[in-house]
Amino acid sequence: MTQGTMRLGAFFYATGHHVAGWRHPSSEADGGLVLERYVGWARRAEAAKFDLIFLEDGSGIRDADLRSSERTARSGHFEPVTLLSALAAVTNRIGLVATTSTSFNEPYNVARRFASLDHLSGGRAGWNLVTSATDLEAANFGNDTIARHADRYERAEEFVDVVLGLWNTWDDDAVVIDKASGQFSKPDGFRPLDHKGQHFEVRGPLNIPRTPQGQPVLVQAGSSGPGKDLAARTAEIVFTANQTLDEAVDFARDLKGRMARFGRSPDDLKIMPGLFPVVGRTESEARDTFEELQALIDPVVGLALLSRMVGHDLSGFDPDGPVPELPATEGLKSRQQLMFDLARREGLSLRRLYLRIAGARGHSQIVGTPVQIVDEMEARFRAGGADGFNIMPPTLPGGLDDFIALVLPELRRRGLFRTEYEGRTLRSHLGSRPPAGYGPGRSSGGTAGR
Repeated sequence: MTQGTMRLGAFFYATGHHVAGWRHPSSEADGGLVLERYVGWARRAEAAKFDLIFLEDGSGIRDADLRSSERTARSGHFEPVTLLSALAAVTNRIGLVATTSTSFNEPYNVARRFASLDHLSGGRAGWNLVTSATDLEAANFGNDTIARHADRYERAEEFVDVVLGLWNTWDDDAVVIDKASGQFSKPDGFRPLDHKGQHFEVRGPLNIPRTPQGQPVLVQAGSSGPGKDLAARTAEIVFTANQTLDEAVDFARDLKGRMARFGRSPDDLKIMPGLFPVVGRTESEARDTFEELQALIDPVVGLALLSRMVGHDLSGFDPDGPVPELPATEGLKSRQQLMFDLARREGLSLRRLYLRIAGARGHSQIVGTPVQIVDEMEARFRAGGADGFNIMPPTLPGGLDDFIALVLPELRRRGLFRTEYEGRTLRSHLGSRPPAGYGPGRSSGGTAGR
């Protein structure tokens, strides 16, 4: 992709990102559980030349309040690497990024899973590294509560080093497959890792060779201090939430300013904040669509969503009263702070706050015409607050179709987005350099980003 153009992800969230999106006529309400729905959405996004498909995940249901869970379409959905492996067979160019937590997995399994996806897709895989953040997830793995934030990131730091090390246990040209000589791979073409650390002991090597991209693209979604340090050291894409232009610019300056400590250039990392667009041919059309969605929100679901975002049960508070002063949690620290800041900045009650975040969940929300939406995207892009955006359609497929039909032509008219893919791998779409040491006859000889 040429300089001066944006990267775009298509963030597929079951039936759409609006919490009541599944009830809207423009949504396929069974989408989270039917492969054919995802196939259709993926092919739409690839035809539109999106850089990647992005899938989130968690290790449990979202809400302890089953009354809320039974009123949403988010209580059940596919495991993302499994789903993307199926989508790899019906797409050719678009990147495939799945979320997998370092809290309740093992590095060897994750390294193998994503290396397999990279091979299956011909070099289009990406791993969105997260730490789990809720007691509900912890309870599925024999724990009463989630580990402390600092402890989760300490584990994540070692976890990613092990994964990167395993991906690098094979030389780039280790596989020779010479039938005549009987040699399948070069002597010493792969080797043990022999990692022994505080959290993991992993012998290695990985039981799948070096992948088409050298290694899958690393994506990181944390915005706390430890999250930014981890991203500055290892990530190639950062998915984040910023409410204002100033916040976005400050975040980008802080994050990319940390990279020199790890021997990396700011160009090695693309910041792609979430963007929730509701687009219409006129502003009133966009507003009408948004209000239709807002009218479908069940108050039980809205309050449960906000409770999850702030890490506290809010059911005992007056929904029309102010957002209470609440202590920090060990869960979604940066998202909790974003919620509190938003409520205080705009003077929102609990009800108005959950209505405010019901679509974007703290990410940027723009309701308007294609020109209005692209104006805001371009302003953030030109100011250095974003290298692109992870598009969060309010409904699927309707919201995705609207963005493709109305917003992409305006982006292209301004020269801000591609008209054709320039390469075949996710890393080539991003314009990223290959991992250190990648090339025929060489091994990385260590962990990328060190």
